[in-house]
Amino acid sequence: MNFLAHIYLSGKPSPLMIGNFIADYVKGKQLERYTPEIQQGIRLHRKIDAFTDKHEIVKRSTARFKPCYQRYASVVIDVVYDHYLAKFWNNYSDAELNQYVTEVHNYFLKHYFTLPNRVKGFLPFLIKSRRLETYKHMWGIERSLAIMANHSSLPAKSDCAIKVMEEQYDEIHHEFDAFFVDMRNMVQSEIATLATDL
Repeated sequence: MNFLAHIYLSGKPSPLMIGNFIADYVKGKQLERYTPEIQQGIRLHRKIDAFTDKHEIVKRSTARFKPCYQRYASVVIDVVYDHYLAKFWNNYSDAELNQYVTEVHNYFLKHYFTLPNRVKGFLPFLIKSRRLETYKHMWGIERSLAIMANHSSLPAKSDCAIKVMEEQYDEIHHEFDAFFVDMRNMVQSEIATLATDL
């Protein structure tokens, strides 16, 4: 799961959402710098990642991108799945995607100084580019993968990823739908448990 899915699965804008958003940039004892609610969001993010990595449907989707990306295919499927969430957003939310993204942006800006420095560094670009919203377009996915390739060890093969998506679009969509039912059920149960722990 990538940015949009993690944010969406957190529910309404809240400290839990902040934690879920920043978790990849919080290591070890850095967790203790944050409020209990944000810590819960960080832990939720890690559970979402673990659940995703082990899910058989996700493994099936990931295999479709291995000819392009080899061991990095699991990174790519996170972004690809965000495409299906954004593209078919109205199946998952009553709010329009652009309105939702604006609300999330405003919330993160309101809590800007709570964020880790690396997140502060890329948040303005994320907001200006409307990146969460552009996931609904194939060009948005291609651009996101290209940006990731420029800033990480991800191979620069976004054209290959788009080709796989175009050729197997419906199959991947069906896999995402089936997986996301399981994911939402897991997260709803987890959030209910977290609420009793705070």
